[in-house]
Amino acid sequence: MILNLLQLGSVPYRGALDLQRQLIDARHEGRIGNTLVLLEHPPVLTLGRNASRANILVSDEFLAHRGVEIHEVNRGGDVTYHGPGQLVGYPIFDLRNFTPRLGAVDYVRLLEEALIRACGDFGVRATRVAGRTGVWTMAGGSIREKKVAAIGVHIARGITSHGFALNVNPDLRDFELIVPCGIADREVTSLEREADPPPGMEAVRNTVARQFGHVFGHQVLWVQSPEDLLPIAATAAKASAAIADL
Repeated sequence: MILNLLQLGSVPYRGALDLQRQLIDARHEGRIGNTLVLLEHPPVLTLGRNASRANILVSDEFLAHRGVEIHEVNRGGDVTYHGPGQLVGYPIFDLRNFTPRLGAVDYVRLLEEALIRACGDFGVRATRVAGRTGVWTMAGGSIREKKVAAIGVHIARGITSHGFALNVNPDLRDFELIVPCGIADREVTSLEREADPPPGMEAVRNTVARQFGHVFGHQVLWVQSPEDLLPIAATAAKASAAIADL
């Protein structure tokens, strides 16, 4: 199978939500195959279905002053932070196309596996922690595991959306705005802090895409833009704009 890969740079969170909706519709209609979107976001807090506002540790006014948006979304999980230096991935997959068909738990475990392997490619030993979704650095001695990637997904009629956030080189002080994922007893870390030498964002994007291909059994096909992937939607939008100009 083919995995369409879109690498988009920095995209405002609301724009990424709109793109996900378009891709979800196209995947439901069979107009596109499985697709992985990789990007970064300007500073934003997102609250999943199980989120508590108490896990945001500062006022809305403080966030507005810092230019940090807040969005309530339909993914699982609690509150998380996205910002520059963090690789965010949105897999738009049809779980019914896998043999055997993937369930929600199987899917999340495979997301974790792809990210664990990607961390390993940069010499960072990562793992799962029982009862805590995401990817964590290995504990050892008196050193407790630290979270390097968060995962929160939504699945409707077999199609996935939302996904993961892998800390490459963000300003980790920004995570002090929240209780990340509602977990107060563990630190957040990054590949920049854990790897020697620290990898750049481009290298991490390429490695994550490759590992997704391996773990999910797909051949990765790079797509230059959303318009190339969604030509029907793009054509319709141009037609509507042309009519509006008449």
